[in-house]
Amino acid sequence: MAKILIIEDDLTFSQLLEGFLTKHGHEPSPVNDVKKSLKLIEQQSFDLLLVDYRLPDGTGLDVLSHIRGKGLTQPVIIMTSFNDVRTAVKSIQLGAFDYITKPVNPDELLMIINNSLGKKETISSGTSIEHADAIKGKSSIADKLYEHINLVAPTDMSVIIQGESGTGKEYAARALHMQSKRKDKPFVAIDCGALSKDLAASELFGHAKGAFTGALNDKKGQFEAANGGTLFLDEVGNLSYEVQVKMLRALQERVIQPLGSTKTVKVDVRIITATNDDLKSSVANGSFREDLYHRLNEFKIQLPALRDRGKDIELFINHFIRLSNTELQRNVQNLSQQAKDLLLQYDWPGNLRELKNVIKRMVLLTPSETAEVDSLPEEMIISINQIPKPNGTDLKAINEVNEKMLIIETLVKVKYNKSKAAKLLNIDRKTLYSKMERYEIE
Repeated sequence: MAKILIIEDDLTFSQLLEGFLTKHGHEPSPVNDVKKSLKLIEQQSFDLLLVDYRLPDGTGLDVLSHIRGKGLTQPVIIMTSFNDVRTAVKSIQLGAFDYITKPVNPDELLMIINNSLGKKETISSGTSIEHADAIKGKSSIADKLYEHINLVAPTDMSVIIQGESGTGKEYAARALHMQSKRKDKPFVAIDCGALSKDLAASELFGHAKGAFTGALNDKKGQFEAANGGTLFLDEVGNLSYEVQVKMLRALQERVIQPLGSTKTVKVDVRIITATNDDLKSSVANGSFREDLYHRLNEFKIQLPALRDRGKDIELFINHFIRLSNTELQRNVQNLSQQAKDLLLQYDWPGNLRELKNVIKRMVLLTPSETAEVDSLPEEMIISINQIPKPNGTDLKAINEVNEKMLIIETLVKVKYNKSKAAKLLNIDRKTLYSKMERYEIE
């Protein structure tokens, strides 16, 4: 049983969620705005937060930023409409575990909740990288990527891995580690975006008993935990200036000083960092130290976005279907042509992470051997059917674009039931067919 905080302003939907979660053995607590949720978080501890993206006094990202700033690490699942799905993908960059689109599928929600509650810290020694092949592919861009990994892996050079959220930066870091002379030593992964400013120094460098309120015992930091191996720092640009100073010393002198201690500790660690953004711009605006940037940037690897990887997408789809079949005890062997076309046309703003989630959901919702298009999220269909708004101030053209989009969204919502769509749009079926023909909606 898990204590789950539901933050949702639609009271009917909130009550449905509360009943559903209670039925499945959880202990839900519903609130309807950001202010109340933050107050409740101060008073109680929760195992999981289920947060609507749009709230009356803010967004789910406000809640996410607040709890991460407090050093709280419980998983957060963002609930969103298809119109906000790209923003929800960005929430993963801020430390959300996952997102789910409305209308919420009960089986999908249970799967995501179970996955989030079972999530373990990614700190391990000699970790297997069996999933790393998911980023390899056979395209020329993949060949170039692995040529760079193979070239720099055996060295002790510091590496910056740059790429959009979800492109597989940790997989690439693990591949570097496993092909290095340090492969039998620890690989320690830290999400710097999830570290609060107050606790980051303690997490990385450790502390002595009594160093600050709550420091009841000596604690080893992750630099010591990774000694002899590799320390992977994801979203390194989020570290405070003070922590950057300590890190520069650790890299230059190979020693660290735990908080509240007068002693220094020798460490031998290879540093691999990752960032969604170009750290050069952070250096230019003064938020990241230039000397540390040059120390970290002995070699840079650029991970391509999924939309730029051509035929590799089909390899990744098949890979994730096999993984999901095993995990969910399904037997999906084929994709309908319509489902395959949709997967190949979508631009994947969340990259490999989004693809993996979509395929897992598709397999979950497919009891037969062939996955159909209705097992894919509606927002993908809508995204592909979207057309750009016209330039200028042509009011008629703008209205036509909006009307076409409304018709497409309604058709998707009712799974192309024309009678239901016409009723929701408050027009008769003849008018709907006429408009579909005019706007070339299949």
